[in-house]
Amino acid sequence: VQLQASGGGSVLVGGSRRLSCAASGRISVAWFRQAPGKEREFVAGISWRDGSTHYSDSVRGRFTISRDNAKNTVDLQMSSLNPDDTAVYYCAIRYGGTLSPRKDQYQSWGQGTQVTVSS
Repeated sequence: VQLQASGGGSVLVGGSRRLSCAASGRISVAWFRQAPGKEREFVAGISWRDGSTHYSDSVRGRFTISRDNAKNTVDLQMSSLNPDDTAVYYCAIRYGGTLSPRKDQYQSWGQGTQVTVSS
């Protein structure tokens, strides 16, 4: 499965940005991010099985992940952005109904989209 992530760009501190990942089917989808010199980390995910969502502590309350079944996308709405959110954001899929924060549990990855937060 080939994934396509989009929506990255530059945004001011406190601003918002919406990322989209073209993905559909019986798959769980997660967003990860990787900042320069850091490991790729789990950001948010949505389970195919029950639609439950999960967030990392660093983004909970600021980011929202959702499915748009009409567009066949999984979107990540990001708000109250700060410079620590600057990273390349990747969407990834995991077959089956559960999510995992481990990147090695995901079978396919998108190419990544850069988000840069500046003051």
